[in-house]
Amino acid sequence: MHDLIDFFQTNAALVFANPIAFMTFAVLFGGGGFIVGRYFLAERIANLESRIARRDDEIAALKAGRREGTTEEASLIPIIGTSAIGANGATPLLGKWPDRRRPGTLSAPPRQRRG
Repeated sequence: MHDLIDFFQTNAALVFANPIAFMTFAVLFGGGGFIVGRYFLAERIANLESRIARRDDEIAALKAGRREGTTEEASLIPIIGTSAIGANGATPLLGKWPDRRRPGTLSAPPRQRRG
């Protein structure tokens, strides 16, 4: 910023001699820069505005839900069949699975050891 001030101080005579040309170029370059910046940042601005609107809608829905006394929704996580509630056994440790064979019923005759 200090360099810009120094530039204007050294070229003040030129600016005062042609103020209309200086203002014309300042408006053209300033306006052009604003338009180009607005064009490139339009998508980001739109995304931020939609996020603000969505957040406002969520806040309004939460406030309205608390006043009316909402009912709780069903959980999306299945509870039946999990080891915490169902009749399943504990998770096996280190690759060992529990022996769940029924006593007295064999699917094949027992193997004999050769030795």
